Amino acid sequence: MKVEVEELGACKRRLQVEETPEVVQRAWAEAFGRVQRQARLPGFRKGKVPAGMIRLHFADDVRQEVARHLIPEVYQQALAQTRLKPVEEPDFQDLTLEENAGLKFSAVLEIKPTIALGSYTGLNVSHTPKPFDEAEVDEALGHLQEQHAEYRAVERPADLQDLVIVDYSLTPEGMEPRTETGYGFVVGSGAVMSEIEEAVIGLAPGSSRQARVKFPDDHRNEGLRGKSGEAHVKVTEVKEKVLPPLDDDFAKSVGQFESLEALRAEIRKGLEARREQENRRALEHAVLEAVLAGHPFAVPDALVLRQVGHQVEHARERLRRQGVDPERLPWDYEKMLGELRPGAEQAVRRALLIEAIAQKEGIEPSEADVEAEVERLAEAGKRPVPAVRSMLEQSGDLDRIRFSLREKLTLDFLIERATLAA
Repeated sequence: MKVEVEELGACKRRLQVEETPEVVQRAWAEAFGRVQRQARLPGFRKGKVPAGMIRLHFADDVRQEVARHLIPEVYQQALAQTRLKPVEEPDFQDLTLEENAGLKFSAVLEIKPTIALGSYTGLNVSHTPKPFDEAEVDEALGHLQEQHAEYRAVERPADLQDLVIVDYSLTPEGMEPRTETGYGFVVGSGAVMSEIEEAVIGLAPGSSRQARVKFPDDHRNEGLRGKSGEAHVKVTEVKEKVLPPLDDDFAKSVGQFESLEALRAEIRKGLEARREQENRRALEHAVLEAVLAGHPFAVPDALVLRQVGHQVEHARERLRRQGVDPERLPWDYEKMLGELRPGAEQAVRRALLIEAIAQKEGIEPSEADVEAEVERLAEAGKRPVPAVRSMLEQSGDLDRIRFSLREKLTLDFLIERATLAA
């Protein structure tokens, strides 16, 4: 086999591969035998079609069988010979494959960059942890109070923050009206068009009003974008929000808390833990940015696109959990790619740099570290540890756990050796 490597960029290579006619002929003979064993023709039993008939009727099948087995095999041998480790499937080009002739093809592939490590310890890093404020507990209690608010019917005109129940008809220009009865929304929440919110303010139950509306240019219904229309709204009921008093009874109603002070303590504990995590992430970011500043390098486009793909899929999954079918939304993937690419590229750069430092420093999680994480996951899911470990091994997630632990250990290493300043 002959293999030549052409450098197309920092992370891109082209392999020019040639395999001998002898290897191709051997592959052709093996493929011919496989096809013959499965071939069927009228008048012949399966596997009993004569060789001449195979060549006449199944020549394309034989060639496809050769390509399916031989090209990946030769490609893997070329990778082993050149010691290249691609990050994505190759782009095969200029393929020449004929019986009694040599195999020729080129493969364009991307690899991880070679990172020349410079200084990554003893760097000056600016980081000021955000302190915890007791007022945050009051704010969280206020949100909890809002979540348990009740709406009670009142005989007065609607105002901001009221829940209104309306019957309405909406008639876009040149289109049939759409009507609905018993529709509820909170005034000022932005749940409906602003013109309709403004129309209901000041209306008492039983009152109605006409309003001109204009649909936004980015409306989810393409046929309504930019259109004007007429709305008729009748308020049938007005309900005002009533907040429960913050007392011991409230604490008991939202959980297993004996008093309001016990509830405050639990909220404080959760908020302090979250603040600690936020400060840790901010510190990691600051240290990594300082290390990255001294290590400019290109990244494989395939890894960037993979990162963008993960972010898009996470966005789709969030919609599914909210009960929204992402397939019914107009996704502008080209626009999303442009918006997400810079962040994705930076994320890939961070991951590659952490990997390079971990390799140089010999940082690897111990099996005890891995087992502790498996036990944590098993406890969280209330499942037996052996079952969780088996599932993780089969899915490949055990390797991802090792990667995540190595990343954490490497970040600990960098943080311990950074010079922190406020």
